[in-house]
Amino acid sequence: MKTFSRHVLSAAVTTIILGLGSAAHAAEDTIKIALAGPTTGPVAQYGDMQMMGAKMAVEQINAKGGVNGKKLEAVVMDDACEPKQAVAVANQIVNQKIKFVIGHLCSGSTQPASKLYEDEGIFMITPAATNPAITQQKYKMVFRTIGTDDQQGPTAGRYIANKVKPKKLAIIHDKQQYGEGIAKEVDKTVKAAGITPVLFEGINKGQTDFSALITKMKKDGVDFVYYGGYHPELGLLLRQSREQGFDAKYMGPEGVGNKDISAIAGPASEGLLVTLPADFSADPANAELVKAFKAKNEDPTGPFVMPAYAGVQIIADSIKATKTEDAVKIADYVRKNSFQTPIGKVAFKENGDLKEFEFVVFNWHADATKTPVK
Repeated sequence: MKTFSRHVLSAAVTTIILGLGSAAHAAEDTIKIALAGPTTGPVAQYGDMQMMGAKMAVEQINAKGGVNGKKLEAVVMDDACEPKQAVAVANQIVNQKIKFVIGHLCSGSTQPASKLYEDEGIFMITPAATNPAITQQKYKMVFRTIGTDDQQGPTAGRYIANKVKPKKLAIIHDKQQYGEGIAKEVDKTVKAAGITPVLFEGINKGQTDFSALITKMKKDGVDFVYYGGYHPELGLLLRQSREQGFDAKYMGPEGVGNKDISAIAGPASEGLLVTLPADFSADPANAELVKAFKAKNEDPTGPFVMPAYAGVQIIADSIKATKTEDAVKIADYVRKNSFQTPIGKVAFKENGDLKEFEFVVFNWHADATKTPVK
Protein backbone atom coordinates (compact mmCIF):
# COMPACT_ATOMS: atom_id res chain seq x y z
CA MET A 1 0.00 0.00 0.00
CA LYS A 2 2.81 2.39 0.91
CA THR A 3 4.70 1.52 -2.29
CA PHE A 4 1.61 2.21 -4.35
CA SER A 5 1.15 5.56 -2.61
CA ARG A 6 4.74 6.52 -3.33
CA HIS A 7 4.26 5.68 -7.02
CA VAL A 8 1.04 7.67 -7.15
CA LEU A 9 2.69 10.60 -5.37
CA SER A 10 5.68 10.46 -7.68
CA ALA A 11 3.45 10.43 -10.73
CA ALA A 12 1.43 13.34 -9.38
CA VAL A 13 4.55 15.38 -8.68
CA THR A 14 5.83 14.65 -12.19
CA THR A 15 2.50 15.75 -13.66
CA ILE A 16 2.58 18.99 -11.66
CA ILE A 17 6.16 19.72 -12.73
CA LEU A 18 5.30 19.06 -16.37
CA GLY A 19 2.21 21.22 -16.03
CA LEU A 20 4.21 24.06 -14.56
CA GLY A 21 6.76 23.69 -17.31
CA SER A 22 4.02 23.84 -19.92
CA ALA A 23 2.53 26.94 -18.27
CA ALA A 24 5.93 28.62 -18.19
CA HIS A 25 6.48 27.71 -21.84
CA ALA A 26 3.03 29.09 -22.71
CA ALA A 27 3.86 32.33 -20.91
CA GLU A 28 7.05 32.64 -22.92
CA ASP A 29 5.03 32.36 -26.12
CA THR A 30 3.49 35.81 -25.56
CA ILE A 31 5.04 39.24 -25.50
CA LYS A 32 3.40 41.16 -22.66
CA ILE A 33 2.70 44.86 -23.01
CA ALA A 34 1.41 46.69 -19.94
CA LEU A 35 -1.30 49.25 -20.61
CA ALA A 36 -0.92 51.66 -17.69
CA GLY A 37 -3.39 54.48 -17.14
CA PRO A 38 -6.62 55.47 -15.40
CA THR A 39 -9.47 52.98 -15.70
CA THR A 40 -11.06 54.49 -12.59
CA GLY A 41 -11.24 58.03 -11.27
CA PRO A 42 -12.34 61.36 -12.76
CA VAL A 43 -10.34 61.08 -16.01
CA ALA A 44 -11.01 57.38 -16.69
CA GLN A 45 -12.59 58.33 -20.01
CA TYR A 46 -9.13 59.26 -21.27
CA GLY A 47 -7.79 55.97 -20.00
CA ASP A 48 -10.53 54.24 -21.98
CA MET A 49 -9.26 55.95 -25.14
CA GLN A 50 -5.74 54.75 -24.48
CA MET A 51 -6.82 51.19 -23.69
CA MET A 52 -9.12 51.07 -26.72
CA GLY A 53 -6.40 52.08 -29.16
CA ALA A 54 -3.76 49.81 -27.68
CA LYS A 55 -6.07 46.78 -27.47
CA MET A 56 -7.12 47.23 -31.09
CA ALA A 57 -3.47 47.24 -32.14
CA VAL A 58 -2.79 44.08 -30.16
CA GLU A 59 -5.86 42.39 -31.66
CA GLN A 60 -4.99 43.32 -35.25
CA ILE A 61 -1.31 42.43 -34.95
CA ASN A 62 -2.20 39.07 -33.43
CA ALA A 63 -4.74 38.43 -36.19
CA LYS A 64 -1.92 38.80 -38.71
CA GLY A 65 0.22 36.20 -36.96
CA GLY A 66 1.69 38.18 -34.09
CA VAL A 67 5.36 39.10 -33.84
CA ASN A 68 8.11 36.63 -34.71
CA GLY A 69 5.80 33.71 -34.02
CA LYS A 70 4.51 35.09 -30.72
CA LYS A 71 1.25 36.75 -29.80
CA LEU A 72 1.08 40.09 -28.00
CA GLU A 73 -0.64 40.09 -24.62
CA ALA A 74 -2.14 43.30 -23.20
CA VAL A 75 -1.98 43.62 -19.41
CA VAL A 76 -4.23 46.47 -18.20
CA MET A 77 -3.14 48.27 -15.02
CA ASP A 78 -5.06 51.10 -13.35
CA ASP A 79 -3.12 54.06 -11.93
CA ALA A 80 -6.24 56.26 -11.49
CA CYS A 81 -4.11 59.21 -12.68
CA GLU A 82 -2.55 59.35 -9.21
CA PRO A 83 1.27 59.61 -8.90
CA LYS A 84 1.57 57.24 -5.92
CA GLN A 85 -0.63 54.63 -7.57
CA ALA A 86 1.35 55.03 -10.80
CA VAL A 87 4.55 54.17 -8.92
CA ALA A 88 2.83 51.13 -7.41
CA VAL A 89 1.74 50.06 -10.90
CA ALA A 90 5.27 50.56 -12.20
CA ASN A 91 6.57 48.32 -9.43
CA GLN A 92 4.04 45.64 -10.40
CA ILE A 93 5.27 45.85 -13.98
CA VAL A 94 8.86 45.44 -12.80
CA ASN A 95 7.93 42.49 -10.58
CA GLN A 96 6.03 40.79 -13.39
CA LYS A 97 9.07 41.22 -15.63
CA ILE A 98 7.04 43.02 -18.30
CA LYS A 99 9.43 44.85 -20.60
CA PHE A 100 7.08 47.11 -22.59
CA VAL A 101 4.60 49.76 -21.41
CA ILE A 102 2.00 51.85 -23.20
CA GLY A 103 1.37 54.66 -20.73
CA HIS A 104 1.04 56.29 -18.43
CA LEU A 105 -1.59 58.87 -19.36
CA CYS A 106 -1.42 61.82 -16.94
CA SER A 107 1.87 63.72 -16.85
CA GLY A 108 1.91 63.75 -13.04
CA SER A 109 1.73 59.95 -13.06
CA THR A 110 4.02 59.38 -16.00
CA GLN A 111 7.02 61.25 -14.64
CA PRO A 112 7.54 59.31 -11.38
CA ALA A 113 6.79 55.97 -13.08
CA SER A 114 9.27 56.73 -15.85
CA LYS A 115 12.18 56.73 -13.39
CA LEU A 116 11.49 53.11 -12.47
CA TYR A 117 11.26 52.10 -16.11
CA GLU A 118 14.56 53.82 -16.86
CA ASP A 119 16.26 52.19 -13.88
CA GLU A 120 14.88 48.73 -14.71
CA GLY A 121 15.44 48.84 -18.49
CA ILE A 122 11.72 48.84 -19.39
CA PHE A 123 10.59 50.49 -22.62
CA MET A 124 7.81 53.05 -22.05
CA ILE A 125 5.88 54.99 -24.68
CA THR A 126 3.12 57.33 -23.54
CA PRO A 127 0.34 58.25 -25.98
CA ALA A 128 -0.99 61.05 -23.81
CA ALA A 129 1.39 62.68 -21.28
CA THR A 130 2.41 66.05 -22.73
CA ASN A 131 4.50 67.77 -20.04
CA PRO A 132 7.97 68.52 -21.48
CA ALA A 133 9.77 67.60 -18.24
CA ILE A 134 9.08 63.90 -18.86
CA THR A 135 11.54 63.79 -21.74
CA GLN A 136 13.95 66.36 -20.35
CA GLN A 137 15.38 63.81 -17.92
CA LYS A 138 17.79 62.45 -20.53
CA TYR A 139 16.30 58.97 -20.15
CA LYS A 140 16.90 56.34 -22.82
CA MET A 141 13.78 54.21 -22.25
CA VAL A 142 11.07 56.89 -22.37
CA PHE A 143 9.16 57.91 -25.53
CA ARG A 144 5.82 59.44 -26.49
CA THR A 145 3.51 59.40 -29.50
CA ILE A 146 1.94 62.77 -28.77
CA GLY A 147 3.21 66.33 -28.81
CA THR A 148 4.29 68.37 -25.81
CA ASP A 149 2.91 71.33 -23.91
CA ASP A 150 5.64 73.56 -25.26
CA GLN A 151 4.09 72.82 -28.68
CA GLN A 152 0.43 72.87 -27.61
CA GLY A 153 0.68 75.92 -25.33
CA PRO A 154 2.16 78.16 -28.05
CA THR A 155 -0.50 76.92 -30.52
CA ALA A 156 -3.18 78.14 -28.11
CA GLY A 157 -1.26 81.28 -27.20
CA ARG A 158 -0.76 82.32 -30.80
CA TYR A 159 -4.45 81.73 -31.56
CA ILE A 160 -5.44 83.88 -28.58
CA ALA A 161 -3.04 86.68 -29.56
CA ASN A 162 -3.63 86.66 -33.32
CA LYS A 163 -7.29 85.63 -33.67
CA VAL A 164 -9.11 86.30 -30.41
CA LYS A 165 -7.27 89.47 -29.38
CA PRO A 166 -8.98 89.65 -25.98
CA LYS A 167 -9.29 92.91 -24.05
CA LYS A 168 -8.81 91.21 -20.67
CA LEU A 169 -7.34 87.69 -20.54
CA ALA A 170 -7.39 85.40 -17.51
CA ILE A 171 -5.30 82.21 -17.32
CA ILE A 172 -6.52 79.62 -14.80
CA HIS A 173 -4.93 76.23 -14.00
CA ASP A 174 -5.42 73.29 -11.63
CA LYS A 175 -1.97 73.47 -9.94
CA GLN A 176 -1.05 70.05 -11.38
CA GLN A 177 2.04 69.31 -13.47
CA TYR A 178 0.05 69.09 -16.70
CA GLY A 179 -2.42 71.93 -16.13
CA GLU A 180 -0.05 74.49 -14.65
CA GLY A 181 2.66 73.55 -17.14
CA ILE A 182 0.56 74.24 -20.20
CA ALA A 183 -0.91 77.39 -18.62
CA LYS A 184 2.62 78.75 -18.20
CA GLU A 185 3.36 78.04 -21.87
CA VAL A 186 0.25 79.98 -22.91
CA ASP A 187 1.18 82.80 -20.53
CA LYS A 188 4.68 83.01 -21.99
CA THR A 189 3.37 83.01 -25.57
CA VAL A 190 0.74 85.73 -25.13
CA LYS A 191 3.17 87.94 -23.21
CA ALA A 192 5.66 87.65 -26.08
CA ALA A 193 2.85 88.88 -28.36
CA GLY A 194 2.23 91.91 -26.15
CA ILE A 195 -0.75 90.64 -24.12
CA THR A 196 -0.42 90.64 -20.32
CA PRO A 197 -3.08 88.54 -18.57
CA VAL A 198 -4.97 90.37 -15.83
CA LEU A 199 -5.10 87.13 -13.86
CA PHE A 200 -2.94 84.00 -13.59
CA GLU A 201 -4.39 81.86 -10.84
CA GLY A 202 -4.68 78.27 -9.69
CA ILE A 203 -7.74 76.39 -8.50
CA ASN A 204 -7.69 73.10 -6.59
CA LYS A 205 -8.05 69.70 -8.20
CA GLY A 206 -11.53 68.46 -7.32
CA GLN A 207 -12.84 71.95 -6.55
CA THR A 208 -16.58 72.32 -7.16
CA ASP A 209 -17.48 75.92 -6.23
CA PHE A 210 -16.05 78.66 -8.44
CA SER A 211 -18.26 81.56 -7.32
CA ALA A 212 -15.40 83.60 -5.86
CA LEU A 213 -13.24 83.14 -8.95
CA ILE A 214 -16.08 84.06 -11.29
CA THR A 215 -16.88 87.16 -9.24
CA LYS A 216 -13.23 88.17 -9.41
CA MET A 217 -13.06 87.71 -13.20
CA LYS A 218 -16.27 89.67 -13.67
CA LYS A 219 -14.87 92.50 -11.55
CA ASP A 220 -11.65 92.50 -13.61
CA GLY A 221 -13.63 92.71 -16.87
CA VAL A 222 -12.25 89.41 -18.20
CA ASP A 223 -13.60 88.57 -21.66
CA PHE A 224 -11.48 85.47 -22.41
CA VAL A 225 -10.32 82.63 -20.14
CA TYR A 226 -7.66 80.03 -20.85
CA TYR A 227 -7.88 77.00 -18.58
CA GLY A 228 -5.04 74.50 -18.04
CA GLY A 229 -6.21 71.18 -16.61
CA TYR A 230 -8.84 68.49 -17.06
CA HIS A 231 -12.55 68.51 -17.87
CA PRO A 232 -14.20 67.86 -14.45
CA GLU A 233 -13.24 71.27 -13.05
CA LEU A 234 -13.63 73.19 -16.31
CA GLY A 235 -17.06 71.69 -16.91
CA LEU A 236 -18.26 73.07 -13.57
CA LEU A 237 -16.52 76.39 -14.18
CA LEU A 238 -18.28 76.75 -17.54
CA ARG A 239 -21.68 75.86 -16.11
CA GLN A 240 -21.36 78.17 -13.11
CA SER A 241 -20.09 81.00 -15.33
CA ARG A 242 -23.24 80.71 -17.44
CA GLU A 243 -25.45 80.55 -14.33
CA GLN A 244 -23.81 83.66 -12.86
CA GLY A 245 -24.03 85.71 -16.06
CA PHE A 246 -20.31 85.64 -16.82
CA ASP A 247 -20.18 85.33 -20.60
CA ALA A 248 -16.42 85.28 -21.31
CA LYS A 249 -15.24 82.80 -23.94
CA TYR A 250 -13.16 79.83 -22.72
CA MET A 251 -10.33 77.78 -24.17
CA GLY A 252 -8.55 74.66 -22.93
CA PRO A 253 -6.11 71.89 -23.90
CA GLU A 254 -6.71 68.29 -24.95
CA GLY A 255 -7.34 67.40 -21.31
CA VAL A 256 -10.79 69.00 -21.54
CA GLY A 257 -11.79 67.80 -25.02
CA ASN A 258 -14.10 64.87 -24.38
CA LYS A 259 -17.83 64.19 -24.16
CA ASP A 260 -17.94 64.58 -20.38
CA ILE A 261 -17.27 68.31 -20.68
CA SER A 262 -20.63 68.55 -22.46
CA ALA A 263 -22.30 66.28 -19.92
CA ILE A 264 -21.07 68.48 -17.06
CA ALA A 265 -21.39 71.94 -18.61
CA GLY A 266 -24.40 71.33 -20.86
CA PRO A 267 -25.18 74.27 -23.18
CA ALA A 268 -22.32 76.25 -21.61
CA SER A 269 -19.83 73.99 -23.41
CA GLU A 270 -20.98 75.30 -26.80
CA GLY A 271 -18.22 77.37 -28.39
CA LEU A 272 -15.45 76.25 -26.06
CA LEU A 273 -12.13 76.36 -27.93
CA VAL A 274 -9.93 73.28 -27.53
CA THR A 275 -6.46 72.38 -28.79
CA LEU A 276 -6.32 68.72 -29.77
CA PRO A 277 -4.22 66.47 -31.95
CA ALA A 278 -5.42 66.33 -35.53
CA ASP A 279 -8.43 64.04 -36.02
CA PHE A 280 -6.55 60.97 -37.23
CA SER A 281 -9.83 59.13 -37.77
CA ALA A 282 -10.53 61.51 -40.68
CA ASP A 283 -7.37 60.44 -42.51
CA PRO A 284 -8.39 58.30 -45.52
CA ALA A 285 -5.40 56.05 -44.81
CA ASN A 286 -7.13 55.00 -41.58
CA ALA A 287 -10.51 54.18 -43.16
CA GLU A 288 -10.29 50.42 -42.55
CA LEU A 289 -9.06 50.92 -39.00
CA VAL A 290 -11.92 53.30 -38.29
CA LYS A 291 -14.36 50.66 -39.60
CA ALA A 292 -12.82 48.11 -37.23
CA PHE A 293 -13.41 50.40 -34.26
CA LYS A 294 -16.96 51.19 -35.29
CA ALA A 295 -17.70 47.50 -35.78
CA LYS A 296 -17.01 47.14 -32.06
CA ASN A 297 -19.13 50.22 -31.25
CA GLU A 298 -15.97 52.09 -30.27
CA ASP A 299 -15.23 55.74 -30.98
CA PRO A 300 -11.89 56.20 -32.78
CA THR A 301 -11.97 60.02 -32.62
CA GLY A 302 -10.61 60.43 -29.08
CA PRO A 303 -7.24 62.23 -28.96
CA PHE A 304 -5.35 59.30 -27.41
CA VAL A 305 -6.82 56.39 -29.41
CA MET A 306 -4.58 56.48 -32.46
CA PRO A 307 -1.42 57.51 -30.55
CA ALA A 308 -1.92 54.45 -28.31
CA TYR A 309 -2.39 52.21 -31.35
CA ALA A 310 0.78 53.72 -32.83
CA GLY A 311 2.72 52.97 -29.64
CA VAL A 312 1.89 49.27 -29.77
CA GLN A 313 2.65 49.14 -33.48
CA ILE A 314 6.05 50.74 -32.94
CA ILE A 315 6.92 48.15 -30.30
CA ALA A 316 5.77 45.29 -32.52
CA ASP A 317 7.54 46.58 -35.63
CA SER A 318 10.76 47.08 -33.67
CA ILE A 319 10.72 43.59 -32.16
CA LYS A 320 10.04 42.16 -35.59
CA ALA A 321 12.86 44.13 -37.22
CA THR A 322 15.47 43.45 -34.55
CA LYS A 323 14.37 39.88 -33.78
CA THR A 324 14.89 40.62 -30.10
CA GLU A 325 12.72 41.41 -27.10
CA ASP A 326 15.57 43.18 -25.34
CA ALA A 327 13.92 46.48 -24.35
CA VAL A 328 17.20 48.42 -24.33
CA LYS A 329 17.95 47.32 -27.91
CA ILE A 330 14.36 48.14 -28.90
CA ALA A 331 14.73 51.68 -27.49
CA ASP A 332 17.91 52.16 -29.48
CA TYR A 333 16.20 50.93 -32.67
CA VAL A 334 13.17 53.17 -32.14
CA ARG A 335 15.37 56.22 -31.69
CA LYS A 336 17.17 55.56 -34.98
CA ASN A 337 14.26 54.62 -37.25
CA SER A 338 10.92 55.87 -38.57
CA PHE A 339 7.54 54.13 -38.51
CA GLN A 340 4.37 54.33 -40.60
CA THR A 341 1.46 54.49 -38.15
CA PRO A 342 -2.16 55.71 -37.89
CA ILE A 343 -0.80 59.08 -36.72
CA GLY A 344 1.37 59.28 -39.83
CA LYS A 345 5.04 58.59 -40.41
CA VAL A 346 6.83 59.21 -37.13
CA ALA A 347 10.44 59.54 -36.07
CA PHE A 348 11.91 60.41 -32.70
CA LYS A 349 14.35 62.91 -31.31
CA GLU A 350 17.17 61.72 -29.08
CA ASN A 351 15.11 62.57 -25.98
CA GLY A 352 12.18 60.37 -27.06
CA ASP A 353 9.87 63.13 -28.32
CA LEU A 354 8.40 63.02 -31.81
CA LYS A 355 10.29 65.08 -34.35
CA GLU A 356 6.97 66.48 -35.60
CA PHE A 357 3.48 66.72 -34.11
CA GLU A 358 0.64 69.13 -34.80
CA PHE A 359 -2.03 70.46 -32.47
CA VAL A 360 -5.19 71.93 -34.01
CA VAL A 361 -7.69 74.43 -32.59
CA PHE A 362 -11.26 73.10 -32.55
CA ASN A 363 -14.66 74.57 -31.73
CA TRP A 364 -16.37 72.34 -29.19
CA HIS A 365 -20.15 71.87 -29.34
CA ALA A 366 -22.70 71.09 -26.67
CA ASP A 367 -23.55 67.78 -28.38
CA ALA A 368 -19.89 66.69 -27.79
CA THR A 369 -18.88 67.06 -31.43
CA LYS A 370 -16.07 69.31 -32.61
CA THR A 371 -15.15 71.20 -35.77
CA PRO A 372 -11.69 72.54 -36.67
CA VAL A 373 -11.37 76.30 -36.61
CA LYS A 374 -10.56 77.70 -40.02
